[in-house]
Amino acid sequence: MITRDSFPCIIRDISRRNFFLMIVVRKSAERGHANYGWLDTYYTFSFNTYYDPRFMGFRALRVINEDTIAPGMGFGTHGHADMEIITYVTHGALAHKDSTGGAEILRPHEVQRMTAGTGIQHSEFNASDTEETHLLQIWILPERKGLEPGYEQTYFAPEEKKNRLRLVASRTGDEGSVKINQDVSLYASLLDAGETVEHDLAENRYAWLQIVKGKVELNGVGLNAGDGAAVSEEKVLQIKADEDSEFLLFDLN
Repeated sequence: MITRDSFPCIIRDISRRNFFLMIVVRKSAERGHANYGWLDTYYTFSFNTYYDPRFMGFRALRVINEDTIAPGMGFGTHGHADMEIITYVTHGALAHKDSTGGAEILRPHEVQRMTAGTGIQHSEFNASDTEETHLLQIWILPERKGLEPGYEQTYFAPEEKKNRLRLVASRTGDEGSVKINQDVSLYASLLDAGETVEHDLAENRYAWLQIVKGKVELNGVGLNAGDGAAVSEEKVLQIKADEDSEFLLFDLN
């Protein structure tokens, strides 16, 4: 897990009343990387053959992989267990099939949640023979093991995310968000240049901000596409777009 000692550079670390206000940045260029020809992928946290004991996850957040899949290629049938898996496509289309009977095409502005639970088999392929598919695959540790496998997919129109934080995944399924089995709230936003959104972080809550595209400032800290930021002991998160941007914000226990 990320701690104060995980990063060579702590962006903000201000002692105040025996607390540390802290935002630490995981730079895009410092992530793990692998290119298999059909798959070009960047690992925010340790995954597969990439291992760094400093970056094993953050709170319940275990994986953020940024994948680009070549036309007509993909992941053959394989298994998962005891994990909440969220897929967020930003370009192209992803064909999904799993052992619960789910068979869907996932496109931009749709969010897919798969509960691996006691065990699930699935495959994922680029649904196009001519263009690449770009996506974020996110793994969240569930609140308990042995859950019944499940699948959910929901479309969130761009205007719902325009210059606001749109809840897209949550423990309770509020506001039409997909339901995940962990005390995590995931927000998506499309923020125009010059616009700002704010999020109140309750006591003993943490956050992770992942920049999909563009350039933003998080409480004055600059972040570019592919960057992530771990947040602790901040009461209010202010996110300002320096250019048209897209990002995901995780509110974690």
